[in-house]
Amino acid sequence: MTDANSFIIRPVAEPQIKDDVYTADQYRRMVSTIRENGPWKMVLAQHFKSADEVVATMSGEMPEGVEPSFDMFLTPNFRGYFGQNGVCLYPELDDVFFNSQHMAWVRSYWNADYAVPESMNFIIQGSSRNTDPAHLDGTSFRGIDRGNSPVWLQNMMGKSGLFQNWMVKKAQVIAWFYQGTIGGGFTYWPDGPEAQPKRLTMPSWNRGVVTQNEMMYHRGEACGPMDKRMPEGLAFESLWAADPAVADGWQITTDGRVIERVSSEETRLMLHWTASIYQDLDEMKLIFDHKDDLTHDQVFAMFMADLRKRGVAFAVPTDPLSDRDFVRLLTKTYDPGRPAIYPAEAPGPHEEQIAA
Repeated sequence: MTDANSFIIRPVAEPQIKDDVYTADQYRRMVSTIRENGPWKMVLAQHFKSADEVVATMSGEMPEGVEPSFDMFLTPNFRGYFGQNGVCLYPELDDVFFNSQHMAWVRSYWNADYAVPESMNFIIQGSSRNTDPAHLDGTSFRGIDRGNSPVWLQNMMGKSGLFQNWMVKKAQVIAWFYQGTIGGGFTYWPDGPEAQPKRLTMPSWNRGVVTQNEMMYHRGEACGPMDKRMPEGLAFESLWAADPAVADGWQITTDGRVIERVSSEETRLMLHWTASIYQDLDEMKLIFDHKDDLTHDQVFAMFMADLRKRGVAFAVPTDPLSDRDFVRLLTKTYDPGRPAIYPAEAPGPHEEQIAA
C-alpha cells in the first residue's frame, strides 16, 4: 500500500502536446450537436450536493470561520456529454468518440496494450472568472467510480494516497478551440502541486494535451474582459444554448430570461475525451472479473483507520457519503492545499481578479 505521508500527486508521464486533434468536419459536427441538443447545465449544478463537496474536489480548505456557499463558486461554464459509459450518445459523432488516433496516443502515453473510450464531455463558455485554485478529475478505483460515488470522494481517495493499489488507469485527450486573446489558457502541475507549473496558452485552435488528469493538478484560466466574467443574473440553474437570433451565436438564460449573449469569437470550447487503460490482458481480467473491488464500507474503514493512526479525533459518521463535517475533516487531513506556485501570467483565483 502507498505511504500516504510520502505520496506526491503527479501523472504517470509528462503531458504530451498535440496539434490538429480533430478534423475540420469533426469540429463542425460537434458544434452542430451542441447547438441542436441544448440547453446545457452549469458544471457546478451537475456534480455537487453541497458547497463542502466543491471544496473537497478543488484544492484547499476554506479560511477558518468561513461557511462555503454555492454562490462562491458560480462561474458561467456549462457542460454536456457526447459519450458516457463507453457509449456514444450521438451516432453522428461515432468517429469522434471511437477515435483510433486518440486510442493510439493514450496507449503510447501509458505504454499499455489496450485502451477503451469511456466518456467524452465538453465545457463551453464565454467570458468567465475561475474560482478554482486547481483540481484533480474524479479518480476511479476498482469498485469505486462515478457510477456509484460522488466526485468529492473519488478526489479525496486520490489525494490521500491510500488507495493507489486499486486505482484504475485513465488517460485524457483534451483540446481547446478559443480565439480570444484574454486568458483562457490551461495551467498544470506535472511534477506535483509544490513544483513549478506549466501552461498551454491561448488563443489556441484545435490544440490539446494527452494526460492523466486524475493525478495532475490543473485548472482552466479565467478568460475574456473582466467586466463580462460574471453575467448579472447568473444562478445555479442558468443554462447555455444556441442564440436563435444569431446563426453562430450563443446565449445564457436564467429562468427563461436571457442574461448574456456570447458571440462565436468570444466562445471557449474545451473537449475532454477519456479512455480506460489496461496494461495487459491480466489487468483487464482483474478489473472485469471484479475480484478485488473496493466497497464504500472498506473505503471509509481505511480512512478512519488512517485518521486514528495519525491521532486525528473524529466522530464516526452514520452516513459518511453525505456527512458535511466528515467531508471537511477528510479535506483538512488529506488535501495538500492549493498549489505553491502559479504562473505570473495566470495567478491564483484571488490574485487574477486583481491583476485582470
